[in-house]
Amino acid sequence: MNPKIDDYLLKAERWQKELEALRNIILDCGLHEELKWAVPCYTFHGSNVVIIGELKDCAVLSFFKGALLQDAHGILVKPGENTQGARTAKFTSVKEITDLEPVIKAYIFEAIALEDIGLKVDFKEKAELVFPDELQNKFNELPAFKAAFNALSPGRQRAYNLYFSAPKQSKTRESRIEKYVEQIMEGRGFNE
Repeated sequence: MNPKIDDYLLKAERWQKELEALRNIILDCGLHEELKWAVPCYTFHGSNVVIIGELKDCAVLSFFKGALLQDAHGILVKPGENTQGARTAKFTSVKEITDLEPVIKAYIFEAIALEDIGLKVDFKEKAELVFPDELQNKFNELPAFKAAFNALSPGRQRAYNLYFSAPKQSKTRESRIEKYVEQIMEGRGFNE
């Protein structure tokens, strides 16, 4: 047990008992416990297998390669429409977790087996990013900003681009870009 995870669980706002129940199940499966991205992450030989966390309405167990799992019990969902590999299971009570413990363990052992054999998610090729004019203008205005943006991982670039492109009004797109210039210059992702 990692003391950093103990601290995380003590600070959990609403789903502390559910997260503790998930943690115990995961540790019973023999995974190594770490704190990554400010949440409990469980690894097998250095590879990420699952993370746990809390949302407003539930505790979640997320499988990094969930798209490869059989999901015979239908408990996994895509966390977002653009998600390719990850899948999550959502829980709202300790009873729900304990009732599903054998299923959860089976899913975790399947995920470990996938890691053990080195199976990878077959990610679809992503189309070239199309930047909004406001972002392109900021690139032209600040070449260092463009270099910092290009140094981000493709996933971070994509997350920012989705966020910057979403508003209908140019003024809103500009203000969103301005708000994140410093964060991008520091090499941090959208949610970091």
